[in-house]
Amino acid sequence: MANTEKISGSKAKKSTKKSQPTDKDLAKLPKELHIKMHDFMVKSRVLEERMIRIYKMGDAYFWIGGPGEEAFGVPLGLLVNKGQGHDFDYTHLHYRCSPTLIAMGMPMEDAIRLIMNKATDQNTGGRNFSNHYCYPEWNVAPVTSPIEVQYGIAIGTAWAQKRSKAKGISIVSGGDAGTAEGDFASCLIWASRKGNELPLLITVQNNRWGISTSYDESHGEEKICDRGKAFGIRTAHINGNDPVEAYLRLKEETDYIRKNKKPVLLEADVSRLYGHSSASGANFVTNEQDCLKLYEERLFKAGIIKEADAKALYKAYDKESLRIQEMVREEADPTAESIWDHVYVNNENADWRKF
Repeated sequence: MANTEKISGSKAKKSTKKSQPTDKDLAKLPKELHIKMHDFMVKSRVLEERMIRIYKMGDAYFWIGGPGEEAFGVPLGLLVNKGQGHDFDYTHLHYRCSPTLIAMGMPMEDAIRLIMNKATDQNTGGRNFSNHYCYPEWNVAPVTSPIEVQYGIAIGTAWAQKRSKAKGISIVSGGDAGTAEGDFASCLIWASRKGNELPLLITVQNNRWGISTSYDESHGEEKICDRGKAFGIRTAHINGNDPVEAYLRLKEETDYIRKNKKPVLLEADVSRLYGHSSASGANFVTNEQDCLKLYEERLFKAGIIKEADAKALYKAYDKESLRIQEMVREEADPTAESIWDHVYVNNENADWRKF
């Protein structure tokens, strides 16, 4: 189904992820939800593979993204209470977040304008590269390139929600390698202070790679989520390649946070299907679990989705993404004069031309 451009020489580590559960687990969710999750997973995968093609065709300078994280990212996006203000959920995401935002309703145009650095990019006006989104109207904080700073920023929105006794919670995501950063430790400390616990879902998507350094070379602990126990934080460890397990556990933990206003540290084992980024070639690796392929095999066997319908879905999204690429290619690039726009807001320096 998905693009199978494979490079046999890729040196990705053999996956150590859990094996997929049996088909009986599918009954834990309604058929309509399976169909919706599959649709969003396919849409996200096709979008990411389109952006890789865009980079390789010379229409973009850089790609980094989330193929392989759809089974975790899509359920997370479906469970976010989307809106603006403290009564809705704040999300502090990292650069493999396209599945989450697709599930939240992001159109493919936004992602393609962003990677192609067009002035029409509603996220940054063409200033940033792929998967660095910002949606104030949905409480989606700007995705940052310096890894794991989002963990520290999430403390701010969670604290504001606590002080205002708001209904919303804050959600932060990041990768396993970045948990070596001090921001992650600070997040655990500030989220768990006795009497001042914060309504915060702290997630780590563990693909067992830090660019080209394997997990075993840089971590002493067996599970990253075990760190939360030292702070009295409720912890969870899940198979992030299984959308059923991911949805059910994410719902359980977000419900817990909404009710108890206390943090949860959740670690999800996921795959990295195209390497770290375009810097490493962005080529499909063959020794990782493909969550989408595994999910489809279960859906086909259970009769929830027909293989022919899945093929048609891929084809439709691929056609749509190509149409968008060709449309965006003709759109305007940012002008040199716009370089300082949005740097200063509502103060005497807002217009750099008056310096």
